Amino acid sequence: MSDLTDLGVAAIRDGVRAGSFSACDVADAFIVNVSKAKALNAFLVETPEHAIAAATAADTARAAGETLKALAGVPIGMKDLFCTNGVVTTAASRILEGFVPPYESRVSQNLWDAGAGMLGKLNMDQFAMGSSNETSAFGNVISPWRRANGDTAPLAPGGSSGGSSSAVAARLCPAATGTDTGGSIRQPAAFTGITGIKPTYGRCSRWGTIAFASSLDQAGPMARDVRDCAILLEAMAGFDARDATSLKLDVPQWEAGLSGDLSGKRVGIPKEYRVDGMPAEIEALWQQGIDWMKDAGAEIVEISLPHTKYALPAYYIIAPAEASSNLARYDGVRYGLRDLPEGAGLQDMYAATRAEGFGDEVKRRILIGTYVLSAGFYDAYYTQAQKVRALIARDFEQAFERCDVLLTPTAPSAAFALGEKQADPIAMYLNDVFTVPSSLAGLPAMSVPGGLDKDGLPLGLQIIGRPLDEQGVLNAGLAIEQRAGFVARPGVWW
Repeated sequence: MSDLTDLGVAAIRDGVRAGSFSACDVADAFIVNVSKAKALNAFLVETPEHAIAAATAADTARAAGETLKALAGVPIGMKDLFCTNGVVTTAASRILEGFVPPYESRVSQNLWDAGAGMLGKLNMDQFAMGSSNETSAFGNVISPWRRANGDTAPLAPGGSSGGSSSAVAARLCPAATGTDTGGSIRQPAAFTGITGIKPTYGRCSRWGTIAFASSLDQAGPMARDVRDCAILLEAMAGFDARDATSLKLDVPQWEAGLSGDLSGKRVGIPKEYRVDGMPAEIEALWQQGIDWMKDAGAEIVEISLPHTKYALPAYYIIAPAEASSNLARYDGVRYGLRDLPEGAGLQDMYAATRAEGFGDEVKRRILIGTYVLSAGFYDAYYTQAQKVRALIARDFEQAFERCDVLLTPTAPSAAFALGEKQADPIAMYLNDVFTVPSSLAGLPAMSVPGGLDKDGLPLGLQIIGRPLDEQGVLNAGLAIEQRAGFVARPGVWW
């Protein structure tokens, strides 16, 4: 039954409905793949019992002639940022080691209500802070990809949703959840040759999702193709009164609306994204993407986003500021790690717990965030960054007066080796140069694989859309997918 793991969400859903195979057969096949892939370190917790229970429910419902749920028979991976009732949730941090939530996040509950089963909790950068999945307290996730030139150096699967990207690319699950604060769905998707979409801010509830930067965090799906992302996003999205930023809107039927015909659409090419030192392969792929858009019937227009160069600096003020506030709750008192040196007082316990529980990157961002929020620096840094954010959002508004979607590269390079950028945080942060602007503006954006670099590693193209126009983004992504014909996959070495 190992061939069942080659199927995506739509194929599994349709096959279970048609009786071509049972949901339990599908669950068993993926459970076997997960058990054989320990070398990737993609899963922090395995929950085969959850996947089997959901599969059994699907098979029972079909045998009884009942209408199957939207995701009946589909097992998925759950990023460890989503709280799962009765299942350890750590955000890949020692400070939450052993924490078992007594409640379910809204996003995961929506997926279980739709019939999906959980194969396990996926590894990630600690508190979603990272671009390579090297900040996890429980070890690096390894990309299933390797360079075609024979170099076997382990590669980064991207971050922070590196466990999700690695698991989907390695056929450990047909799809997974991710979260995107500044590119943490799109960049890992590009690095591993899969598809991922960050919806409009507010489409998916943040309730029960461990917070990094509350005004930026947004959940989204990661899967092997555009259709599968549309199916999963329909199940994940929806209004939630417990999240004050949740949009009170009906969830569109994105799968039914899919079309790769872009006749009458205008695709904007932002001139500011042609950054200095961009590899020729990225430039060539971008031009290929432009040609594919034309072939799909779209008109190409050059647009300007003049404040793009300020996006990364603004992001790395706003996101750490919100993180320092959000992470203040981890104090060793109510849950998680407690480090209480002998004879220590309350303040000593706070300091010892946070020093022991948080990793270096998390500490770095807390320090930055606390500094920019401190008296005397708040106006100079945080207030200015918020003004820049407003200007970036206005740039996009003006651009969308001339076009329907934007096309850019997803990342400035293919996957790099683990450890290659770890010593230089600035070099690591530059991985988000193409994804951060749309996050600051709260726009829907997705990455679709477009081709391979000279070393046989995947490269992605990014589509950015108007607020609430996930359909336009998905359709443009489908147009690329149909023309790119990307079928490359990593060889099994694990």
